Amino acid sequence: MHTLLMTLLIIVALALIVIVLLQSGKSAGLSGAISGGAEQLFGKQKARGMDLVLHRITIILSVLFFILALAITKF
Repeated sequence: MHTLLMTLLIIVALALIVIVLLQSGKSAGLSGAISGGAEQLFGKQKARGMDLVLHRITIILSVLFFILALAITKF
């Protein structure tokens, strides 16, 4: 049981690292100061697309990581 949980923890940790690296940084929105109002028009659609999916996957993987880490300490 411990080996299975440890393997799942490693897989979730690696997936979490990859998902976090795929997300765009907060400084990516800084270009709006130069481009003007175009950032506001396209910024809303960007939040609905891939960034929102990556954000939700990050939350799910981080909760799984936390639960698996706690489960390893119990078993």
